[in-house]
Amino acid sequence: MHTFKVLLVVAASFIGNALANNGDATWFFPGLGSCGIQNTQADFIVALNPNDFGGKAACGRNIRVNFQGRSVNVQVVDLCPGCGPGGVDLSPAAFQQLADLGVGRIPVEWDFI
Repeated sequence: MHTFKVLLVVAASFIGNALANNGDATWFFPGLGSCGIQNTQADFIVALNPNDFGGKAACGRNIRVNFQGRSVNVQVVDLCPGCGPGGVDLSPAAFQQLADLGVGRIPVEWDFI
């Protein structure tokens, strides 16, 4: 029975990691986003790559973005047409929770919450 529990925990950890999204995070100056909401640089928001945006299906959902032990929760409000697979474009306020704006681009892991 103990072996089964250990295997179950190990399998669950692999499944959890497989569900996470990986890509680059950049930052942008927000305004009126594709979801129809006006936003500012101080808002904790994100624009998703076309695949994950899903034709506005992601509008209003929240994601957690992780980078080097830091994380930030943001709301999906826009499409990032130039983002690659798994890529996200963060507001300046959100990006600064992970890295200095001068860095410009960081590899992140993220998932819907």
